[in-house]
Amino acid sequence: MNVVLIDDDDAVLRSLQMLLQHRGIAVRCFESGESFLATPDLGGLDCVVSDVRLPGMSGIELQHELKRRRSDIPLIFITGHGDVEMAVAAIKHGAVDFIEKPFDDERLVASIGDAVERRKKRQSEQNERAILEARLAELSPRQREVMALVARGLANKEIAHRLDISPRTVENYRAWVMERMGARNLADLVRMALALDRQDG
Repeated sequence: MNVVLIDDDDAVLRSLQMLLQHRGIAVRCFESGESFLATPDLGGLDCVVSDVRLPGMSGIELQHELKRRRSDIPLIFITGHGDVEMAVAAIKHGAVDFIEKPFDDERLVASIGDAVERRKKRQSEQNERAILEARLAELSPRQREVMALVARGLANKEIAHRLDISPRTVENYRAWVMERMGARNLADLVRMALALDRQDG
């Protein structure tokens, strides 16, 4: 796991670095958002832990810049008592957590772990959607119609009536759709259709 720490308080930075490295987590430290963003290679990072109040670029401004760069690195904010309103705003803009000072070490470690796991899950879902979309693109318009109606729970006879084709033809279309989408059974096909609907939404 690779984590970035951003804090202008060197003592805080070093204590957090020691805490995380003791847990086997690779850590890179920065004293400002600008110095972090100026790093040539930001790839391979799993999480950013940043103070909300920083000299120059604030933590919130850093968050907006990462968003502008289309970065999906999870962001956790450390905040002093007077910064809670700012931290809540950060959560609304996609930060995964904010932790008030003084904080419990275990809370921070757990929050980083949760953030990384959620990101992995999200990336896995995005990869699955990309595969489903590629398979869907290979279906004919009629096959897509049949898939949509099957996913809505319509029986073969109902689909046949709606599309003005024979039930036997519907069965053939269903078999083709199941094969091309890689669905093991009807429930699997319905799950795929729902995942694609969520993407469209």
